[in-house]
Amino acid sequence: MALPRKTAFPVEKIRRFLEPGPVVLVTTAWKGQRAIMTCGWHMMLGYDLVGTYIWDANTSHALARRSRQCVINLPTAPLLDAVVGISNCSSAQVDKFQRFGLTAQAAELVGAPLIGECHASFECRLRRTHLNDDYPLFVWQVVRAHVAARPQRPRTVHYRGDGRFMLSGDETSRRRLFRPEMLGQ
Repeated sequence: MALPRKTAFPVEKIRRFLEPGPVVLVTTAWKGQRAIMTCGWHMMLGYDLVGTYIWDANTSHALARRSRQCVINLPTAPLLDAVVGISNCSSAQVDKFQRFGLTAQAAELVGAPLIGECHASFECRLRRTHLNDDYPLFVWQVVRAHVAARPQRPRTVHYRGDGRFMLSGDETSRRRLFRPEMLGQ
């Protein structure tokens, strides 16, 4: 394989290469108020732990801190316009479920609603926070998972920066090379 030719690149734009995974929709609720926010800055921290950055200017931040619960919903390609629209308005000013034609479904173990149109929804309880001026990190423990049976490999939405998205595509297997016993080594 030939080595690629590399040139200098602006550090503030590296996110288009390193975004952590699919964009998710985080729902929160507290005392009759509910919110949905588009979240691209999240990460797996363990088998059942997920970290999310929720800025303190977002309605979702206050609701998550007060309720100590959320639902992380996984949208797919048909919801791309809703994903973008949700990020362009405030839950303090509009009911995003109504505006974007989304179905709020009751969760089993938390007070925040699931989004019916999403391929998967993960009910979460707050495990801990790391709040500072730059990085308001919420660490969630998934306590219940709801996943559609089909399709088995949904076309998830991934943010590339500058208003550009990528849809997940072909999958390739390396199971014959994979050594699960080496996880965490």
